[in-house]
Amino acid sequence: MRYKILIFIIGFYFIVKYSDGYSQNIVSRDELKNIVFDSLSAKGLIYMKNREKPDIELSKDQALKYLQSKHKIYYWKNPDDPLRQAIGQLLFFASNNPFDSTRYFLDNYSYDSINIPWDKFYVWNKIKVKMPVILSSRFTLPVNTTVKIDTALKKNISDSIKSRFADTIPELQLKPRGSLVELKDTVIMVATDTLNEVTSSKSGFPFWYYNWPYESDSIVVAINTLISFVENRDSLEVNLKGSSNKVTPVWLNSKSERFVRFWIRNEYSDSVMVWVGSVSRNTLGLFLEKGILFLRPLRLSNFSDAKLKLKTINKESLMKLNNIPIKLKYWKFPSESAFAINQASLSNWVKGGESSISVAMDVTKHADYYDQEHRVFSNNFIRLKYGLVGSGKTPFRINLDLLETNSSLNQKAFGKFDLSAIMLIKTQIAKGYNYPNDSIPVSKFLNPIIFTIGLGLDYKPNKTTSLNFSPISYKITVVTDTAHINQTTYGIPHNRKSLHEPGVSILIANEFKPSNTIAITNRLQLFSNYIHNPQNIDIDWEMIATQKISWFADMRLNTNLIFDDDTKTVVFDKNNKPELRPDGTQKKTARIQFKELFGLSFTFKF
Repeated sequence: MRYKILIFIIGFYFIVKYSDGYSQNIVSRDELKNIVFDSLSAKGLIYMKNREKPDIELSKDQALKYLQSKHKIYYWKNPDDPLRQAIGQLLFFASNNPFDSTRYFLDNYSYDSINIPWDKFYVWNKIKVKMPVILSSRFTLPVNTTVKIDTALKKNISDSIKSRFADTIPELQLKPRGSLVELKDTVIMVATDTLNEVTSSKSGFPFWYYNWPYESDSIVVAINTLISFVENRDSLEVNLKGSSNKVTPVWLNSKSERFVRFWIRNEYSDSVMVWVGSVSRNTLGLFLEKGILFLRPLRLSNFSDAKLKLKTINKESLMKLNNIPIKLKYWKFPSESAFAINQASLSNWVKGGESSISVAMDVTKHADYYDQEHRVFSNNFIRLKYGLVGSGKTPFRINLDLLETNSSLNQKAFGKFDLSAIMLIKTQIAKGYNYPNDSIPVSKFLNPIIFTIGLGLDYKPNKTTSLNFSPISYKITVVTDTAHINQTTYGIPHNRKSLHEPGVSILIANEFKPSNTIAITNRLQLFSNYIHNPQNIDIDWEMIATQKISWFADMRLNTNLIFDDDTKTVVFDKNNKPELRPDGTQKKTARIQFKELFGLSFTFKF
């Protein structure tokens, strides 16, 4: 019963407010101005009414923050929707630097397609009630036999409405003297619920839902605000350059109204000054300096006696050109030298130790041949590594000795592959000893000497990597002075002076630069003997890592790892005594040979 009375009161208030729109009788508004009720909206109720769109103004930061919230993926049906992508790009360019084509898309986007009418956010119901109409007694009521005035109902309605709105309109008179009351059937629209999420029935609607009315208008205003902000902020620097080679920077779209002075010169170095600046978006303005006066020469009259002296030039002599001989340079001879020295001196050092000094050098001379016409290339180098070390009262001893040459001759074949022929030679220049025994040499100049030749393919995927595969190779190890050098140490039989090994050779060279100051060079040589133990591959791997300190000094790490199945060394037991075979001979085996040098070196290239 209370619910019906409340609905009746709301309907009565609405009808009385706009009684001339729903009543079948004509009543003057001047007569009803004392019974105008407070609006339903003031009481928290909403009725059908045309609403005006509010004026929405957003600053740059507000627009940026608002669009960032609307760009979140859970608002959108399709995360790849073009509008969402364009808004994302706009947010990026507004937060960073410049944008171009995004503005064209946003300017031409049909924003009507994302509108949802405001009334869709409410649930509307029709209510049919009988509402009292209060008329002045001076108006004549038309005869209507179906209408009966219920005095009790009139009293109850008057008391309820008066008690409901007495605090709002104290001067309300429900029973004016000399007035009449009758009941009329009336249908009103009442908002019974408010929706928090509303979506559109349009097929191309890009969002999942809206939270409040006019949300699309806020999106449009935010987009236009950021577009205006980006256009006003972004500028393009244009450099103007004249005959004097002086560069004058000019900013377009800076809107600073700042003009710069620019001198225009002709071939006689005569100059005139102009002012250059941005007058509007993407428009460059050129303005002549004030006060400049142009004097044009007067047109001269015709002189009939004027003569010109013409000289005939033999054009054929100008057409003769002397041939300029071009001498191609096929050879290049770069060189590289590295010198290292380490020294330590101790005097009365109670913690112990020994003074020492070591020196080393690494000199490489290249001879490279390039014939682009015939596609023939050759890379050659000769290298000498030599080092000495001394400590305490011990005299200097050799700790580094290598003399090697490497030659290759390539003929372009196909793609990145070349037909290749190689020749490698390795030996030493001085006598070598197994210290501390310095009476019996184990090597000397050209003893031993190792030759390797091969034919195959050379593959160069880039300028810093080379892979040479020579399936037809031959390796020869020679010791000529068997009277002083034990040739069996290098795999040569005791009754011979040379060891011949046909097989396959692989050479891999690579230079890697992780930074501008660090360089790592690797050279790996592999060889397999076709005839004797092909599974035991000979390995010779050298790595040089340098850290540049200055143009002539660097830190250098040089390692050399060698494994040769034919090179045998004596096996010692736990007491450091040679192990013997059953026949009484010393036991020998092939082992990995490793050498490492690290220190400060001075490098010179020429």
